Amino acid sequence: MSLLNLAIIIEKIKKRLRSEVVIFFRETSFYPKIYKSYWHYRFLNRNKVVTYNNYYTAVPNSGAGIGHQMANWIAVYWFAEQFKLKFAHIPFSNSKWESFLGFGESEIYFKDLINKGYKKVRLPLFDEYNEVEVTLNKNIIASYSNQKVVFIAEQDQFYRDQFGVMEVIKEKFHTAPARKNDQLIFDTKFFNIAIHVRRGDIVIGQENQNANLLMRWQGNDYFNKILQATVENIHTIKPIAIYLFSQGDKSDFPEFEHFNNLHFCLDMNAQDSFLHMVQADLLITSKSSFSYKPALLSNGIKICPKDFWHRYPDKEKFILANNRGEFDVNQLNMKNYE
Repeated sequence: MSLLNLAIIIEKIKKRLRSEVVIFFRETSFYPKIYKSYWHYRFLNRNKVVTYNNYYTAVPNSGAGIGHQMANWIAVYWFAEQFKLKFAHIPFSNSKWESFLGFGESEIYFKDLINKGYKKVRLPLFDEYNEVEVTLNKNIIASYSNQKVVFIAEQDQFYRDQFGVMEVIKEKFHTAPARKNDQLIFDTKFFNIAIHVRRGDIVIGQENQNANLLMRWQGNDYFNKILQATVENIHTIKPIAIYLFSQGDKSDFPEFEHFNNLHFCLDMNAQDSFLHMVQADLLITSKSSFSYKPALLSNGIKICPKDFWHRYPDKEKFILANNRGEFDVNQLNMKNYE
């Protein structure tokens, strides 16, 4: 075994152990005390002069999908502003996604700050609606105000209202150099509807009764009902084309056979699927970060599940459907979307 492979294995073991420690203590009063930064705040430096010249970052979870990793990035971008810190970029684990999204454009990179002598300081997880936990993080940050520090958010720091940085990520994505190489199968002569039906892992979840995956399940009838209401009520002078993004075989989706001009995109790679969801005239999302994130980046109409762990902006182009696939069809035509 090479030294490089050994180092990678050791790093994975350390991450795993750290995750287990955080999980074990998270719901206890002892939890913040497992961080050196907590003890720094309590005893080493109670500096009252706050300069806020430091940075905040997070490591995108390399063991998770790109939607999850984007949530990590968005959370730290948002909280950097809330904590009056500057944002430092850590690339996504996959270099192709890093280039595709373009989120690192014009940002300061974490590794460059470390090379300039900035110290890494990890912060404890906090509930954004828990005043005590938020205040503790602010106090820890303030205690380092006379040092060169990059604060690192704990893995998977949660931020519910991810649309708080929607305009920022839209600008980054749509102006990224990678957009010059985009290739769409959409025909601009049509009103293109993209629908994401999440399958794959959640199908397995139905079989083994995994609670986390069970709550993400939506049957074909749900999507069929939304799509039918959309086709019947959208006002457009263009003919409609429908693109269904999922996994499996056409035989898994008999409910959709009656729709005209329906294209199954079951073997398209993840980046191309993501791109088409962003660029669709209308996107129907599932309970999945993989279609929620394209909805945030899209300039089209979005019909999204109301019952989701992230929320949506109060804007006309976001239409929310209940768990039965019902929504206010009048919202489809509040503006001319042709």
